[in-house]
Amino acid sequence: MQRLGTETAFEVLVRARALEAKGKDIVHLEIGEPDFDTPKNVIDAGVEALRTGWTHYGPSAGLPVLRESIAAYVSETRRVTVAPEEVVVVPGGKPIIFFTLLALVEEGDEVIYPNPGFPIYESMIEFLGGRAVPLHLREDRQFRFDVDELAARITARTKLIILNSPQNPTGGVLDEPDVREIARAIGDRDIMILSDEIYSRLIFEGTHFSIMSLPDFRDRTILLDGFSKTYAMTGWRLGFGVMRQDLAVQVSRLMTNSNSCTASFTQMAGVEALNGDQSSVERMLDEFRRRRELMVDGLNQIKGFRCQKPRGAFYVFPNSEGTGWPSKKLADALLEEAGVACLSGTSFGSFGEGYIRFSIANSMENIHKALDRIHDWTRKRL
Repeated sequence: MQRLGTETAFEVLVRARALEAKGKDIVHLEIGEPDFDTPKNVIDAGVEALRTGWTHYGPSAGLPVLRESIAAYVSETRRVTVAPEEVVVVPGGKPIIFFTLLALVEEGDEVIYPNPGFPIYESMIEFLGGRAVPLHLREDRQFRFDVDELAARITARTKLIILNSPQNPTGGVLDEPDVREIARAIGDRDIMILSDEIYSRLIFEGTHFSIMSLPDFRDRTILLDGFSKTYAMTGWRLGFGVMRQDLAVQVSRLMTNSNSCTASFTQMAGVEALNGDQSSVERMLDEFRRRRELMVDGLNQIKGFRCQKPRGAFYVFPNSEGTGWPSKKLADALLEEAGVACLSGTSFGSFGEGYIRFSIANSMENIHKALDRIHDWTRKRL
């Protein structure tokens, strides 16, 4: 258990709530959760499912109607042919990370993962006794993979490579040429890919491209996607993995042994999310784009901060080295002294030192307030 890490966003949220309980006003820019309500048509579908009896166990791999909808959706968006039997529905996105590593990684196997990156990657690799091999995402490359560095880190012990685009925490995006270069670096080695594409519908410029779309990687890729970010369904706990059928059978057994199944009424809401009106996704993306502009422009006018414009997801990841403060100390001070909850870059790995993550999943009004507070704090403390 000592090898098991955590997700700092939830810890900072608890600290922020405790300060609020004492009367302090906090602007919440720490948690990676859309501040929009789940679309009404999706809520209605979930309520109707409850009223019409979708309250019982379902198959471990997911309800056939949802697996069929997901297969059709992935086939269209990734330009591959996906069968329902290759889909496993799970409660949230994390189980696909967990199950993939459980299924593929043995003690001593090496897993290459992005750093800074989603902290659960490193946590689960080390928990299982694997060797976590970080690939440094650099600001001067817009936080994209350096393919030469990737090639240098692949060894005979490499079992799995984790990709994440759009990326948490940096907002970096891998374009099609990037993905093709990564594929060439891997070549025909017996290495699997976990492609975390949970933010695939939240891209501000360009289009999403999955390594699963490449013929040679179709059967070597486990695709992770879900409903939490795209449809503001974080509390519904609904995600999925797409993988070749023989692996899907084994991952379904892990579902049987851990969760039995995903909630049936939640899955029926997922069917409506995929097949119903998609205008809410576009409205949310447009609003995140407006907030991105405000946050990036505002941070670049504050002493000590330098911020690139993220191309996807709903985070900004400014360089804070100019403040002279270590990332953790700076994030703590912004919470306790300025009333702005954010995350240290080191919450996402050692290469996150010198950076801060702000979520833009809050209103324009509150982002204005946060920027004013950060500006006031820097004038007093720097």
